[in-house]
Amino acid sequence: MSGKYDDIIDHPHYQSKTRPHMSMINRAAQFSPFAALTGYGEAVSETERLTDERIVLDDSVAEDINRKLLEIESSISEEPYVTLTYFVEDVLKEGGRYLYVTDNVVKIDRYNRIVYMKEGSKISIDDIFDIELLKSRE
Repeated sequence: MSGKYDDIIDHPHYQSKTRPHMSMINRAAQFSPFAALTGYGEAVSETERLTDERIVLDDSVAEDINRKLLEIESSISEEPYVTLTYFVEDVLKEGGRYLYVTDNVVKIDRYNRIVYMKEGSKISIDDIFDIELLKSRE
């Protein structure tokens, strides 16, 4: 039985005399997949990323936060140790996320509405969701 390529099966592999032989890696690279839609993967990842909705505080919670801020302010020279939970808006999409910082409060600026922490954090009073007053740095 004769095959379709029997007449050329034993011929030597052709190599150009004018061009260098291509390495196996370069040959394989010709057939590797490419990103036809550049940025598509990043766009899908961004869409999948979840954000939290900002919780609107009711009056009693807002009053409790204000009372705790006054308490912290009255003992600011002692640098009260607290945990602040606060909201950070997402710069790319609607919503954001809740973060917390545990540190000593060194200053409360009522005019600019900012709480300054010992290790450098600056938290907007308007973004504070909860304040936990702690006994001391552990």
